[in-house]
Amino acid sequence: MAGTRIIAICQSGGGFETDEDGSLSYRGGEAHAIDIDDQVKFDDFKNEVAEMFNCNINSMSIKYFLPGNRKTLITISNDKDLRRMVKFHGNSATADMYIIMEEVVAQEVSNMPGSRSSRTTLSEAAVSVDAPLDAVDDIVVDTTHPDIPLIAPLNVITDINHIEPHVDMQSDVSPILPLICFDSEKHAKGAQQWQNAITGEGQRFSSVHEFREALRKYAIAHQFAFKYKKNDSHRVTVKCKAEGCPWRIHASRLSTTQLICIKKMNPTHTCEGAVVTTGHQATRSWVASIIKEKLRVFPDYKPKDIVNDIKQEFGIQLNYFQAWRGKEIAKEQLQGSYKEAYSQLPYFCKQIMETNPGSLATFTTKEDSSFHRLFVSFHASLFGFQQGCRPLLFLDSLPIKSKYQGTLLSATAADGNDAAFPVAFAVVDVESNDNWHWFLLQLKSALSTSIPLTFIADRQKGLRESISEVFEGSYHGFCLRYLAEELIKDLKGQFSHEVKRLMVEDLYTAAYGARPENFEQCIDSIKSISPEAYNWIIQSEPQNWANAYFQGARYNHMASNFGAHFYSCVSDTQELPITQLVDVIRGKMVELICTRRAESSRWLSKLTPSMEEKLKKESVKVHSLQVLVPAGRTFEVRGESVEIVDIDRWDCSCKGWQLTGLPCSHAIAVISCIGQSPYDYCPRYFTTESYTLTYSESVHPIPSSEIPVEKDVCPATVTVTPPFNRRPPGRPTTKKVGSQDMVKRQLQCSRCKGLGHNKSTCKEVL
Repeated sequence: MAGTRIIAICQSGGGFETDEDGSLSYRGGEAHAIDIDDQVKFDDFKNEVAEMFNCNINSMSIKYFLPGNRKTLITISNDKDLRRMVKFHGNSATADMYIIMEEVVAQEVSNMPGSRSSRTTLSEAAVSVDAPLDAVDDIVVDTTHPDIPLIAPLNVITDINHIEPHVDMQSDVSPILPLICFDSEKHAKGAQQWQNAITGEGQRFSSVHEFREALRKYAIAHQFAFKYKKNDSHRVTVKCKAEGCPWRIHASRLSTTQLICIKKMNPTHTCEGAVVTTGHQATRSWVASIIKEKLRVFPDYKPKDIVNDIKQEFGIQLNYFQAWRGKEIAKEQLQGSYKEAYSQLPYFCKQIMETNPGSLATFTTKEDSSFHRLFVSFHASLFGFQQGCRPLLFLDSLPIKSKYQGTLLSATAADGNDAAFPVAFAVVDVESNDNWHWFLLQLKSALSTSIPLTFIADRQKGLRESISEVFEGSYHGFCLRYLAEELIKDLKGQFSHEVKRLMVEDLYTAAYGARPENFEQCIDSIKSISPEAYNWIIQSEPQNWANAYFQGARYNHMASNFGAHFYSCVSDTQELPITQLVDVIRGKMVELICTRRAESSRWLSKLTPSMEEKLKKESVKVHSLQVLVPAGRTFEVRGESVEIVDIDRWDCSCKGWQLTGLPCSHAIAVISCIGQSPYDYCPRYFTTESYTLTYSESVHPIPSSEIPVEKDVCPATVTVTPPFNRRPPGRPTTKKVGSQDMVKRQLQCSRCKGLGHNKSTCKEVL
């Protein structure tokens, strides 16, 4: 595997100044770029720096700042220090290094051969050979970086060649355009560093791409527009876009090399190019290179802010679309290619199962090899669910608004402390009955359990049939949140916001009611408001959502979005490629497991804190209850009501014991009467011991998903391509779709009290 490589920006001849916040800024001097990696020897690096700056190696000290800390300089003294510096800057393309001299050494112009001329600095390119040092300091680019620079450090220098120093400039050669005096009204300071990106005839570049980039920076710095007359892989001819302006440049490839050399250049402008401030020379890739470093720190960097910053820094007026496209390119450069991420799925799934034995990671494609769906369940989740969680799963979906869209399907459990525990998730092209069925098949394969489960999910027909077919003998509890939304949506007639809210409240009360009479009382209240709503509820199969009739154990959980908070990270990372999205979820699982494992290690109670608190609240009610002791194991408990407790069946006629899983106050009174502890009648799922088992396994890191060079490493021959359901044109909505339990308020006329209009549109005759 190749080592870490960075570009060291070596600066010398300037000095440090202390800013108001105490940070140090390096001003003046000159800069050179050197490619280094973690295998470079310090002595070799030091020799190259000394040769480059033509200074005494024994009087030279090399220092650098730690990323994010510009107050303390770190000295490099040996190989280990140099490797450590490379490691610190491994996430950046460049690293600033400062060459400090113990004594002043007269600097001479390098007479290195042309092959080394690619390290020419801006100061060398802009200043005459025999110019005094103080003149150099006046025009050299300011290499100081703000805390969050708009420009990446690499842009501090332009990697260009210049006319060799020993060549005398002839008097008949047109002079290079003088440096423009930038002021706050006409120009922006950010482009000053590119004033000499193009120096004249004889300047060489390593490629056509490098020449085009230098040309673009030069045009931006001098505020003029150009157009290509010829533009191919071996020659480029450019002229000023203004009619009649003689500025022109021609560059072509040197024979037998890939180098591009400027053959002819007329540097004189007769147009008023400096007034051109539109963004026609600011290509999307250029915008991406400018904003990439800031986007790395601020992922929510908005296009409108990019437009403002580019205008302020460079005097270029972009439109919104240019800024948006530039941001998209920069994101892909930082995060990786969406297309490549799909092609890496076979190797990625293999890596998940190898690094996390016992996990299941699988995917399917369509006939044309385009992505269809991906299922992931880590061993730590499967083990934790089977060892410490109730046989209760919440099925929910979340839209993904990435480049190729999609939907996240999830199965979440409730741990012993009533917190969400992720079990499995899938990324599918669309939410459909077929994809839900496939998800449940993979889930059953991963769980390998025959214990009946209770699912809390939407009641859509396909999902209901899939649950009963795949998990035979299990229970399906309808999600009350979706049920309430359907009720309001299907209501006929006009009802005020307040009336709809009251009906939803009655629906929830009916669902939570422990006994049939409680349920009937609530829906009768709805019937008095709307007989149609009453009939809708009766036909909605209450046996699948009302506590009074439900046969499974849902532990008083009514909504399927139990894991929404955990998977909210998807909404924060939805712009990531698919493999990185999975890894972000994995990282959040690691954080969740570590945090809860550490918290539970301090628990001293037999039950988890939330269950301990619930049991304590029920125990407080016991003092007002009277237990009649019979000859058998069924007890009568009297209080505000008379309840029957069957201690062997863990059953109370109040239904509190069955609904929550914890002994109710009536059961606790009986348990105390027979001289036993309530803890002996609590399910094992609520104990601290089971909770510890839930979070006992770890989720291990997934190595880089880049496919190895060796063809036999990954046996899968499937080439996965992106799905066809790309994001539609236009700016995607950023509003999160929330629950519709609170119905949108309708307009009500203040004149006629009618609904659906206001006073200004009322047709009531006065």
